[in-house]
Amino acid sequence: MNILVTGATGLIGDKLCRFLYNKHQVYVLTRNVPKAQGQFKNRVTCVDTLEDVDFNDLDAVINLAGEPIADSRWTEKQKMQIRDSRLDITAKIVEKIAQAKNPPHTFISGSAVGYYGRQDNDTLIDESCQHPYQEFSHTLCKQWEELAMSAQSSNTRVCILRTGIVLSQHGGALGKMLLPFKLGLGGKLASGQQMMSWIHIDDMTHIILYLLKHHELSGVFNATAPNPVSNYDFTKALCRALNRPMLFPMPENILKMLFGEMADLLIYGQAVLPKRLQRAGYHFRYNNINEALKSLLVRNNE
Repeated sequence: MNILVTGATGLIGDKLCRFLYNKHQVYVLTRNVPKAQGQFKNRVTCVDTLEDVDFNDLDAVINLAGEPIADSRWTEKQKMQIRDSRLDITAKIVEKIAQAKNPPHTFISGSAVGYYGRQDNDTLIDESCQHPYQEFSHTLCKQWEELAMSAQSSNTRVCILRTGIVLSQHGGALGKMLLPFKLGLGGKLASGQQMMSWIHIDDMTHIILYLLKHHELSGVFNATAPNPVSNYDFTKALCRALNRPMLFPMPENILKMLFGEMADLLIYGQAVLPKRLQRAGYHFRYNNINEALKSLLVRNNE
């Protein structure tokens, strides 16, 4: 297949492209062509504008682009950057699909479990949830998803991925945690009771490959492991995998002082289940947080 990937140099996109370019012709939209060519060892075709891509020749588009949501405080300027980095590229892709006489048959677009907003710790959430909490993460994901879904037609199916916390040894949320935890300075965040919906990078990649393969699937899918855990249990599992103590909790007021409104992502959570993926026959490689962290960290820690 001919596949266009945006956000290809990011955590998910990087691993995905390394699977795809062995069997498919991969086009990567990037702001830094030389860097991307080096990252993928010239195994992909890099472009810095969608004008260089003929959507009539594409079989699929995978849209993973977006400014990291938890890298800095949410000033109004940062919120706008987070929003625009998702909506602008998605709008351009939707427009290109609509203009094509022979459009790609598949459009897979990112979203996040932030769509549901903060939820009670004992409430299990699946794709049928009708009561998202109205906050920035929900509003952002709702706009993003509605824009992507507007590409749905008899010629193009749209799949939306509401992604949880992606666990990888090469970066992302886990990468930020490793240094303090390796130093024995890690601990629970706020109450520790808030739920964390996580997913191993291997499952994240294979879910996208699964959706590419199964043309009968469309709509919204939760890309999370079947067993969400509390922040306390996640922290305990991480300390166990690193063979370090769990000593220093981070109180809620300190998190708010350090991160402002963005701290809500750390203080609150949601227990999200991948109901539609499981019904569609996808089998998770990593269901258990201890096994997931062990696969990523124990070998590196020995």
